[in-house]
Amino acid sequence: MLYYLLLAIASIILCLIIASTYSVYFLGKNKRVVSSTAEKAEEFYPETLSETKNWLYVALVGVVLISVYLLYLLTDGSAWQAHIMEWLNIIIRVLHITFGIAWIGASFYFVFLENALNRTDNLRDELAGNLWAVHGGGFYYLEKYKVAPKDIPKDLHWFKYEAYFTWLSGFALLFVVYYFNAKAMLIDSNVLDISAFAGVSIGISSFIAGWLIYHLLCRTSLLRNNTGFAIAGFLIAAAFAWFYCHIFASRAAYIHFGAMLATLMAGNVFFIIIPAQKAMVKAAKEGTPLNPELGKHAGLRSLHNNYFTMPVLFVMVSNHFPSTFGNQYAWIILAAITLGTAGIKHWLNLREKGQLNVWVFPISAAILLAVAFASGPIEKQGSCKDTSLGDVNAIIQKRCVSCHSMSPTDDVFKVAPNGLMFKSPDDILKLKDKVLQRVVITKTMPLNNKTQMTEEEREAIRCWVESGQ
Repeated sequence: MLYYLLLAIASIILCLIIASTYSVYFLGKNKRVVSSTAEKAEEFYPETLSETKNWLYVALVGVVLISVYLLYLLTDGSAWQAHIMEWLNIIIRVLHITFGIAWIGASFYFVFLENALNRTDNLRDELAGNLWAVHGGGFYYLEKYKVAPKDIPKDLHWFKYEAYFTWLSGFALLFVVYYFNAKAMLIDSNVLDISAFAGVSIGISSFIAGWLIYHLLCRTSLLRNNTGFAIAGFLIAAAFAWFYCHIFASRAAYIHFGAMLATLMAGNVFFIIIPAQKAMVKAAKEGTPLNPELGKHAGLRSLHNNYFTMPVLFVMVSNHFPSTFGNQYAWIILAAITLGTAGIKHWLNLREKGQLNVWVFPISAAILLAVAFASGPIEKQGSCKDTSLGDVNAIIQKRCVSCHSMSPTDDVFKVAPNGLMFKSPDDILKLKDKVLQRVVITKTMPLNNKTQMTEEEREAIRCWVESGQ
């Protein structure tokens, strides 16, 4: 097994080296070929070679994804499985966060720039606005053209790979965490008893369906009605939240909701924003008129992405907070937080424009505070039986240590999740607050109630914690 594992790793490295070498050679060769004529170089290099690089990047991502799946197959059922999966999780998660920061940072910056532009004072006719800024010990001056400058610069930066690689790394992470262990992480038979294949198929299909619904909505007259579009968009998002929470395990439901919104964002970049920008550059080079609606529509989609960002960020951290996904009405909690966080972003956007609004922030904050209050624990009434630490330890040993021990016997978790282990009753005493939250209040542990902990056992743990013994 180790031999095949090393062979797979060597294959990945070899593929990356070959692809990178080919990329450098091909791009350098073609640049030299066309450099004999400056005019041809300007026409050929930025566009044709840019497309070549795009396909090379796609090929590299494909090689990596296939290699990850091969690693999973090679280590399935072996002692290396948990170790490899943990490192894949680490590597892909770090990549996802890094690309995500770059994408979200660019999105926030350009929306701020659009909101803060000077559009009236001392502007040349060709400009739509300008902005003076200071950052990092230096002064910056930025200009936005109404359409395009007379001469398109050769070194024109495109903001697209941040979006593409954020989505691709997130999609890979979805496989590593949820799809490779679908029976444990994706499916909860207490919610809906379906096969792993059905669960994965529903998840991926829902992203396509979400994009199509959103894209069709953007083609209606509602797009120009900000309030009407926001209401329709929220209702559709709430419907997806309800759908996911009635199909998947609660944590997986939240992640799929975030992945669906992220798919809309990446789809906007790939299908709408970048093609509009390419059309704008092409028209400027050829000196032909450009349909101004292309730019306006791309700008609206970019603004939508700006609002989608806040709910997606919440979902990315939600797995650490069982009071949200573990609530009986998890989909309502998710929908309300989506509305509240999008409202906060709207208030920030208005503030950047210099527009005073007295109700957006208070209402958004009130929604989020209401969620915190509504998701709080419900105190149970009634007398408790005398329960000792020994009684609780017996329950923990029966229902929890198959995962949370030095040598887990669970068929999925070969290493204690989050390093949490119950080696002795003292460990239960140290973690009693977490045990109460996860086992009694939110009932999110054992995961999907895999070990069939009973309500009587949960009640016994509650009585012991509340007794203060």
